[in-house]
Amino acid sequence: MQKITEFWIKSYNSDKIAFWFELVSFIFTIVASLTLAFTANNPNMALVYPGFFIGSVTGVYAFWRRRLAWPLVLTSYFACVNVFGFGRAVSWW
Repeated sequence: MQKITEFWIKSYNSDKIAFWFELVSFIFTIVASLTLAFTANNPNMALVYPGFFIGSVTGVYAFWRRRLAWPLVLTSYFACVNVFGFGRAVSWW
Protein backbone atom coordinates (compact mmCIF):
# COMPACT_ATOMS: atom_id res chain seq x y z
CA MET A 1 0.00 0.00 0.00
CA GLN A 2 2.92 2.31 0.74
CA LYS A 3 4.22 1.99 -2.85
CA ILE A 4 0.81 2.91 -4.25
CA THR A 5 0.57 5.95 -1.98
CA GLU A 6 4.08 7.04 -2.97
CA PHE A 7 3.18 6.64 -6.65
CA TRP A 8 0.19 9.00 -6.34
CA ILE A 9 2.10 11.52 -4.23
CA LYS A 10 5.00 11.53 -6.69
CA SER A 11 2.61 12.03 -9.60
CA TYR A 12 0.97 14.96 -7.81
CA ASN A 13 4.23 16.55 -6.74
CA SER A 14 5.92 16.19 -10.13
CA ASP A 15 3.35 18.47 -11.83
CA LYS A 16 0.32 19.59 -9.85
CA ILE A 17 -1.42 21.19 -12.84
CA ALA A 18 -0.98 18.12 -15.03
CA PHE A 19 -2.25 15.97 -12.15
CA TRP A 20 -5.52 17.93 -11.94
CA PHE A 21 -5.98 17.91 -15.71
CA GLU A 22 -5.46 14.15 -15.65
CA LEU A 23 -8.11 13.87 -12.95
CA VAL A 24 -10.60 15.88 -15.02
CA SER A 25 -9.73 13.70 -18.03
CA PHE A 26 -10.31 10.58 -15.95
CA ILE A 27 -13.68 11.77 -14.63
CA PHE A 28 -15.10 12.85 -18.00
CA THR A 29 -13.87 9.71 -19.74
CA ILE A 30 -15.33 7.43 -17.06
CA VAL A 31 -18.70 9.22 -17.11
CA ALA A 32 -18.85 9.04 -20.93
CA SER A 33 -17.88 5.37 -20.85
CA LEU A 34 -20.50 4.55 -18.20
CA THR A 35 -23.13 6.46 -20.18
CA LEU A 36 -22.26 4.43 -23.25
CA ALA A 37 -22.31 1.16 -21.29
CA PHE A 38 -25.64 1.80 -19.56
CA THR A 39 -27.36 2.94 -22.77
CA ALA A 40 -25.62 0.49 -25.11
CA ASN A 41 -28.82 -0.59 -26.83
CA ASN A 42 -29.63 3.01 -27.89
CA PRO A 43 -26.94 5.48 -26.77
CA ASN A 44 -27.32 9.21 -27.28
CA MET A 45 -23.93 9.82 -28.87
CA ALA A 46 -24.53 13.58 -28.82
CA LEU A 47 -24.01 13.22 -25.05
CA VAL A 48 -21.27 10.60 -25.11
CA TYR A 49 -18.88 12.25 -27.57
CA PRO A 50 -18.56 15.56 -25.66
CA GLY A 51 -17.56 13.66 -22.52
CA PHE A 52 -14.88 11.74 -24.39
CA PHE A 53 -13.79 14.97 -26.12
CA ILE A 54 -13.34 16.89 -22.87
CA GLY A 55 -11.52 13.88 -21.41
CA SER A 56 -9.24 13.76 -24.45
CA VAL A 57 -8.45 17.48 -24.56
CA THR A 58 -7.63 17.68 -20.86
CA GLY A 59 -5.50 14.55 -21.27
CA VAL A 60 -3.67 16.11 -24.23
CA TYR A 61 -2.76 19.15 -22.14
CA ALA A 62 -1.62 17.02 -19.20
CA PHE A 63 0.49 14.77 -21.45
CA TRP A 64 1.99 17.81 -23.16
CA ARG A 65 2.98 19.24 -19.76
CA ARG A 66 4.54 15.93 -18.73
CA ARG A 67 6.27 15.53 -22.13
CA LEU A 68 4.71 12.10 -22.77
CA ALA A 69 4.95 11.78 -26.55
CA TRP A 70 2.96 8.65 -27.40
CA PRO A 71 0.06 9.20 -24.97
CA LEU A 72 -0.11 12.76 -26.37
CA VAL A 73 -0.32 11.50 -29.98
CA LEU A 74 -2.90 8.84 -29.17
CA THR A 75 -5.09 11.16 -27.10
CA SER A 76 -4.85 13.90 -29.76
CA TYR A 77 -6.16 11.37 -32.26
CA PHE A 78 -9.04 10.53 -29.89
CA ALA A 79 -9.89 14.24 -29.56
CA CYS A 80 -10.06 14.62 -33.36
CA VAL A 81 -12.13 11.47 -33.81
CA ASN A 82 -14.54 12.63 -31.12
CA VAL A 83 -15.13 15.90 -32.99
CA PHE A 84 -15.87 13.92 -36.15
CA GLY A 85 -18.10 11.48 -34.25
CA PHE A 86 -20.04 14.30 -32.59
CA GLY A 87 -20.56 15.89 -36.01
CA ARG A 88 -21.99 12.61 -37.29
CA ALA A 89 -24.16 12.20 -34.18
CA VAL A 90 -25.78 15.62 -34.66
CA SER A 91 -25.91 15.26 -38.47
CA TRP A 92 -23.44 18.00 -39.34
CA TRP A 93 -22.10 15.72 -42.09
